[in-house]
Amino acid sequence: MTGPDDERTRELGVEFGPLARELETHQYPATSDELVERYGDAVLGLPNGEQTLRELFELVPDERLESAADARVAIFNTVGEGAIGRKGYSDRTPPALGEREEWPHESF
Repeated sequence: MTGPDDERTRELGVEFGPLARELETHQYPATSDELVERYGDAVLGLPNGEQTLRELFELVPDERLESAADARVAIFNTVGEGAIGRKGYSDRTPPALGEREEWPHESF
């Protein structure tokens, strides 16, 4: 999904909204605490809810971030199950190695 001026605001199931631009224009290096102080109330949309930057970065206090890409990775690493969408969903048949099959092998 894109936002104003065709900038990307959705990535890997996380809707950044205006925070996308803020992270891109912020001066780095920065710490996660500095980003929380400045943008902590920013809401990130997830397929099954939303979380604020403050809630996410409570899990990584005082982490040094070298770039906006590092900030996005820290966000992706801290979002909860709300970012998964349909848990356990796969459009592959048969299941990939290590996936559990949930239907019987009987043919009628």
